[in-house]
Amino acid sequence: MKKSNIIIRLFKKNKAGSVGLIIFIFFVLVAILADFLAPYDPMEIQYDESGIVKRLQPPSNEHLLGTTWMGRDVFSQLIIGSRIAVLVGVISAICVTFIGTNIGLIAGYFGGAVDNITMRLVDIIYGIPFLPFALILVAILGPGVKNIILAIVLITWRNSSRVIRSQVLSLKNRTFIEAARLSGAGHVMIIYKHIAPNVMPLSMVYVSTTMASAIMTESSLSFLGFGDPTQMSWGRILFSCYSSQAMFKAWWWMVPPGIAIAILVLSGYLMGRAFEEIANPKLRER
Repeated sequence: MKKSNIIIRLFKKNKAGSVGLIIFIFFVLVAILADFLAPYDPMEIQYDESGIVKRLQPPSNEHLLGTTWMGRDVFSQLIIGSRIAVLVGVISAICVTFIGTNIGLIAGYFGGAVDNITMRLVDIIYGIPFLPFALILVAILGPGVKNIILAIVLITWRNSSRVIRSQVLSLKNRTFIEAARLSGAGHVMIIYKHIAPNVMPLSMVYVSTTMASAIMTESSLSFLGFGDPTQMSWGRILFSCYSSQAMFKAWWWMVPPGIAIAILVLSGYLMGRAFEEIANPKLRER
C-alpha cells in the first residue's frame, strides 16, 4: 500500500489528526484570502460620523472585534496577521526538518568520524538556550520575518537530527540495505532511496511540531518588540495592546490573537499525533 494512502486512512481514523488538519487548512485559506476577508486596512484609523477617532470601541456590527487605541479594526489585523503565522510556521518547519533529516541520515549512515563530529556539533547547539539566542540574533541582524526564521532554523534542527540518526542506525544494517549494497547501489542511492522513505514518517512528526513551536517563537519575539514593524502579526497585536496599557480594559484587542495563536499551535500538535502513528505503528493499537 502506498504511503500516501496510509496517511489518508490514518487521518480519517485519527479524529484528533483530522481536526488538526482541518484547522491548519482553514488558517492557510484565511492567510491566502486575507486581502478579501479583511473589511478594512489593518493600519487605517477609523473615525465616526463626527470625525472622532474610534478608540477602544467594543465589538459591534461595524467592527466585529472592536478597535484598538489608535482606532484600528482588530478583526482586520487578526485576518492579515495570519499570514505571518502561517508563513513562519510552514517555512521554518520545512527548513528545520530538511536540515535535521539530512544531517541525521548522513551521520547515522556513515558513522565513525562523521557521526562523532556531527553529534558533538549537536551537543554544542543543545547547550545554547533558544530564546536568548533568538533575541540576540534578531537584535543584531534587525527585526524581520527572515531573521526570525533564520534564528529558528539555526537552533531547532538539532532535535530532529538526533532522532533521525538513531532511526538510521537501526536501519542501515538490515537485510534490504545489505541487498542494496550487494546489487551495487552507491551511498547516495542507499541513503535517499532505501533509508530516507523509512524515516520520512518520523520527519513529518517534526514538520508538525516545529511548525507549532515556530509560530509560538514568532509570536513571542513580536510581543517582545523584535518582530517586523512593517508587517502585521498576532504577536505585534499583543505587543501593541500591552504597550498601550489596554490589556485589562480592552479584552477584544488581547483575547482574539491569543486564541488564534493557541488554536493554530494546537493544530500542529494534533497533526503530529497522526504522523506519530505512522512512524510508530504500535500506537495504532492503543
